[in-house]
Amino acid sequence: MDSKEVLLLKKALDRQKKARAMAEKILEEKSKELYDTAHHLKEANSRLENLLSEKTSELDGVFINIIDPYVVMDLQFNVINMNVSAKNFLGYDHTKEPINLENLVAKEYIQYTVESFASLLKVGTLKNYRAKIIVKDGSEKYVQINSSLIYDQNGKPIAAQGIIRDTTQETEIKHLLAEQKKQLDIIIENSPLSIVLTVDGEIEKANKTFIDLLGYSEAELKKLSVKDISSPEDIETSANLMAQMNKGELDSFSVVKRYLRKNGTSLLAKTSVNAIKSEEGKLEYQVAMIEDITDQRNLEIQKERLLKELETSNQGLQEYAHIVSHDLKSPLRSLSALATWMTEDYKEVLDDNGLYNLSMMHEKIEAMDRLIDGVLKYSSITSETLENKKVDINEVVQHIREIIFIPEHVNIVIMNTLPTIKADRTQMHQLFQNLISNAVVNIEKKEGLVEVSSKEKDQCWEFQIKDNGIGIAKEYHEKIFKIFQSIGDGERSTGIGLSIVKKIIDLYQGKIWLNSTQGKGTTFHFTIKKQL
Repeated sequence: MDSKEVLLLKKALDRQKKARAMAEKILEEKSKELYDTAHHLKEANSRLENLLSEKTSELDGVFINIIDPYVVMDLQFNVINMNVSAKNFLGYDHTKEPINLENLVAKEYIQYTVESFASLLKVGTLKNYRAKIIVKDGSEKYVQINSSLIYDQNGKPIAAQGIIRDTTQETEIKHLLAEQKKQLDIIIENSPLSIVLTVDGEIEKANKTFIDLLGYSEAELKKLSVKDISSPEDIETSANLMAQMNKGELDSFSVVKRYLRKNGTSLLAKTSVNAIKSEEGKLEYQVAMIEDITDQRNLEIQKERLLKELETSNQGLQEYAHIVSHDLKSPLRSLSALATWMTEDYKEVLDDNGLYNLSMMHEKIEAMDRLIDGVLKYSSITSETLENKKVDINEVVQHIREIIFIPEHVNIVIMNTLPTIKADRTQMHQLFQNLISNAVVNIEKKEGLVEVSSKEKDQCWEFQIKDNGIGIAKEYHEKIFKIFQSIGDGERSTGIGLSIVKKIIDLYQGKIWLNSTQGKGTTFHFTIKKQL
């Protein structure tokens, strides 16, 4: 082997040594890395085991520290352990005195409790056990309990644990709502109004009044829709209103419609419908209150007919009064002219007795003329002709003083400033003129006095017209307000004046009365309702 070959082999050996050294280094590094990894894994595993141990310990005490009452008992209901919340709620402390939970259960719940505990033993868990218990202070509590069994290492049940929730307030509210519902059902069932609950046009429930009204049984009504018991001419209107309610456009509406009875007849009813919605605003059902107005409507029709007939009659009476007035006054005017001519032509021929008779004829003709005017005025007093304008009563009385005959010995005095009221001026003039004239003509004393006064009240004005005349006997206090009724000297009165007064006061929803003493005088009181 020459030197060249030896050199090549030497170089190859060197490369091999270097490669082995490098491989050993790599192996050493990887071994250390593997060792470190294994060490870390061991430490992590240890920490995990410790953590699991800690969590298990924490889990053992978690129920002791919860807010809700938590109790552990043996299978004979004796308390083994309980948290602070349970002690506060029940009023007992198991470390100071023995507690048997079965003894706390109210008598009416004993059988239910026995059955529930049997279910717990069989299944291993018990959910939503509800009962009433008596706590240490004697108060009653309603509770809900979720519980489970506790087992030993061999899987044998040795105890039970449970979380207690106080439902006293919730239960009392439910009882109260149930009682209110019962009372409401009684009210609805005995209501004189028909009450119906509907969903999408179908009848869900109806009270006895509605059942009796239509003649169907409740079972029969539940098979019918609102459309089935509605008169055909009302279906479209009702359907349109219900459609608006279903869209949320209406919360309530009222309609007068006809309903069909089982016997084929119909009735007219006022129907008020209200939408009942959920908290989300979704329509759940409708409640309808139905009032039978068939008789009421018939009375209204009859009233309307009578009012129309009365209006026609009044119109005819007014026209008749005008015609009669004209027909009666024509011969009166002729008689008056004839009497005047006779007086002028034969005053030199007739003796005193003849002239007196002609004078009496004139007076009778004038009295008849006044009577005809009175009848015409009385028939013309209606509410249709009323004006509602401001009228100063001071001006009215002053004008009356200027136009009527007042003897020199009589004074008319306004005692206080009279009010300005809303009324018909002509009728106020007639009213006060008749009363003042009546007072003036019935005064026979040397010094006559008529006093006009007023006072304001909440809803009306009260007026008084007082005189010191001959007075009116008690038995005539009502009679004098009737037409053609008068007392005393018939020549002085037509018997219509005070009836006109009464009719005008009635139109203003007022009252009239009098106080009088014969020989001393009379006071007329009357009211006029304030007008807006």
